[in-house]
Amino acid sequence: MKNSVLLEAGTGELEIIVFIVNGNAYCINVLKSREIIQLGEIRPGAVTNKSILGLASVRDKVMTVVDLSYILDNKPTDLTNTKMALVCEFNNQEVMFVVDSIVGIQRIKWSDITKPDRLLKSTLSVGNILTDNGILLLLDFEKIITDLSESDNVYLKSKDKIALKSERMTKKIYIAEDSKTIRNLLKEVLVAGGYTQLTLFDNGQDVLKSIFEIKEKHGQNFNKEIDLLITDIEMPILDGHTVTRRIKEDPLLSELPVVIFSSLITADLFHKGEQVKADRQISKPSIDGLVAAIDELLF
Repeated sequence: MKNSVLLEAGTGELEIIVFIVNGNAYCINVLKSREIIQLGEIRPGAVTNKSILGLASVRDKVMTVVDLSYILDNKPTDLTNTKMALVCEFNNQEVMFVVDSIVGIQRIKWSDITKPDRLLKSTLSVGNILTDNGILLLLDFEKIITDLSESDNVYLKSKDKIALKSERMTKKIYIAEDSKTIRNLLKEVLVAGGYTQLTLFDNGQDVLKSIFEIKEKHGQNFNKEIDLLITDIEMPILDGHTVTRRIKEDPLLSELPVVIFSSLITADLFHKGEQVKADRQISKPSIDGLVAAIDELLF
């Protein structure tokens, strides 16, 4: 999987790990998974949540073991059978997700990922991928983790710490974030801090189209309608790295501040944001760091 890190940023491509849970196929961005291992011994933990199987050790690191079978189908996984685990790192934490089996790794384009059906309001999918073998669901792992740690929600805890500043109310910010859960939390926290003029998008293509329409209308005065963009990386249709690259390659829009706010901002991947000339890169869920970066760029 290390070769995946070498994929050039902003090309519109990604690699996914395809895995099976209860006979259904799902996938995760390769960059969110540190490794794939056979599930070993699980020790009981103090948490009583049925979605958490306990704790496991991987090379002297103790991690929470999450039962995707229970989360997806409300069906406890059968540990009498051999299971595999995805060791993932995002939002500055490492977690193991138990799956039945691993199909393999595929390279696809972000444009191959379509938005999930709007009728499926409770879905854990942030995108669908149509393949020759059927539909793959790209799971919203951030929502899974956020839901599991609802009582310790970093976003809401930060809300009370961010001082309300009236000068922020004049600034117009666009946000591109595919996870509805994170999108709503971001809005709630930023509004509480005074950033009330927010325009929200759930994919990179729509936000990029809107920004270029603003440029066509206002030219070098595009900041009449937008002062700054916050973008996730992993989004259906068009990813945040590609969005950032296209903005920074444009002679007029290159002056638009772009903050990448993503769970994929790690030491190994920071260079990808540098390649596309992002103004700031903040790792989720550091909402304090995000607000500080916005303030630095706008004032």
